[in-house]
Amino acid sequence: MTEEEIRQEYEILHRAKSDSRHFGLLYEKYFDRIFNFIYRQTEDEDLTSDLCSQTFLNALNNLQRFEFRGLPVSAWFYRIAVNEVNKHYRKKKTDRVFSIEELRVKELFEQGNEGWDEELVNQLLLHLKDLPTEMLEVLELRFFEDKDFKEIAYILEITESGAKMRTYRALDQLRKKFNLSIKYDGKK
Repeated sequence: MTEEEIRQEYEILHRAKSDSRHFGLLYEKYFDRIFNFIYRQTEDEDLTSDLCSQTFLNALNNLQRFEFRGLPVSAWFYRIAVNEVNKHYRKKKTDRVFSIEELRVKELFEQGNEGWDEELVNQLLLHLKDLPTEMLEVLELRFFEDKDFKEIAYILEITESGAKMRTYRALDQLRKKFNLSIKYDGKK
């Protein structure tokens, strides 16, 4: 996203502070992405609908507190969504779900890795699910949501170097276990 596009979104948010109808533009633009992001962490459509609704309601209710930070507005929505999902799991005291789409994993790893068969992909999916939540979060945001480290840091409320370190450690574990050629910055 270009700086100009980011500024345009901030202008929309600024106008939404005095007329909430403007917020609908951003809601329409990001609803599907936020819904799918939450769904991968719940695998429950009804729960996802509730958490997604709460995410956008919280955003709308907190427009006055929103500050320009040079990031896409989507980063704010993802941050609220992460907080809503975390709040749900803390309240329910249940294990977090991460539904990693097999097709996306194949796309990510087949590009430069010969010999990926169904069994190896399944092993990788199982191994990914065994990673600590913090590592899964950064991998999901980096590779499945295409967020840069600055956005990841903002979304997860960690430092940018912390986001890089978590990503590096997660990829290092995957490299060692599966002999992957994926690089630290997420590019081949």
